[in-house]
Amino acid sequence: MIPTMAGGVATPFSLSSPAYSNGGEIPRKFTCEGPNVSPALNWGEPPAGAQSFGLIMDDPDAPAKTWVHWVLFDLPPSIRSLQEGLSKAPEMPDGSRQGRNDFGRVGYEGPCPPHGPAHHYSLRLYALDVRLNLKPGSSKVDVEKAMKGHILAQAELIGKYKR
Repeated sequence: MIPTMAGGVATPFSLSSPAYSNGGEIPRKFTCEGPNVSPALNWGEPPAGAQSFGLIMDDPDAPAKTWVHWVLFDLPPSIRSLQEGLSKAPEMPDGSRQGRNDFGRVGYEGPCPPHGPAHHYSLRLYALDVRLNLKPGSSKVDVEKAMKGHILAQAELIGKYKR
């Protein structure tokens, strides 16, 4: 849980998964060595004024650059969880949209590090005061640029994985 400032008041906002604890090992099921499905996620009440959520998962330990695994945005503010194995559709019936990851695909692609030490995978959830209204398939860079100045709160869940 990361306390952030929203209107000058510290706002606690948390992100968790029944699949692994913060700082824990990501089960194989959610990686390229398993079925490669997205983990279920749960989060707390956002600050007042939240109009949407954005979610980014990346690997800052990747050899060449921070590797993007999942970009999801325009989640409705009424949602407090995502089911395991979320569809990889570019747009969901509720208006949520998925961006392009660094594998060149839309939707979740789990950890798949080179053999060696564990990599850390950061899932960051953002409560936003706007809907981003970007096209499905937008990049992490596009989403981060659109979120700038609109983040009311942020929560993070870190998992580790090694092969």
